[in-house]
Amino acid sequence: MSQNPQFLFDFGSPNAFLSHKAIPAIERRTGVKFEYVPILLGGIFKATNNKSPAETLAGVKNKPEFQQVETKRFLKRFNVAPYVWNPFFPINTLNLMRAAVAAQMEGVFEPYIEAAFHHMWVEPKKMDDPEVAAKALTASGLDGAKLLARGQEAEVKGKLIEYTQKAVERGAFGSPTFFVGNEMFFGKEQLREVEELVSGK
Repeated sequence: MSQNPQFLFDFGSPNAFLSHKAIPAIERRTGVKFEYVPILLGGIFKATNNKSPAETLAGVKNKPEFQQVETKRFLKRFNVAPYVWNPFFPINTLNLMRAAVAAQMEGVFEPYIEAAFHHMWVEPKKMDDPEVAAKALTASGLDGAKLLARGQEAEVKGKLIEYTQKAVERGAFGSPTFFVGNEMFFGKEQLREVEELVSGK
């Protein structure tokens, strides 16, 4: 099991995006590298009978407003820019997450993560449209068509299923989820605790 903190992510989560933007400074402060693990959030929701905050918070008085306050605090604490709401939300991220596994195999995992998050939450696009996604990824210097095509290979599909199932077995029920050894943390706000743990505070 990895001793580095693990970040289980799906591009469809704006809070995973904010976590991604906060992680580099944590890595600099602690000298510890995060391991990114692609998972399919829809698969985790199905396996755990969970739903997205958009559904669970609908009609709940005060809680969505508090989450906005919490996000402002997070942006200030970690000195990151807010996301731009994707007008096509919710986006089916199945092909994007499969292509993330393909990018791992092709040796372009880090630039792929940066590009996919960018086109979801910085310059948002309809990234579940294969043509739109391929064009966006290619504009970011990747071979978008190749990665999306490789994402359809049985080996790649199986690997994403494996990552997702393993996440559920370890206790995950959403994204962003972090593991430090066997310790699990859920939600972007828990990054503060993750940092404390890995820095030995």
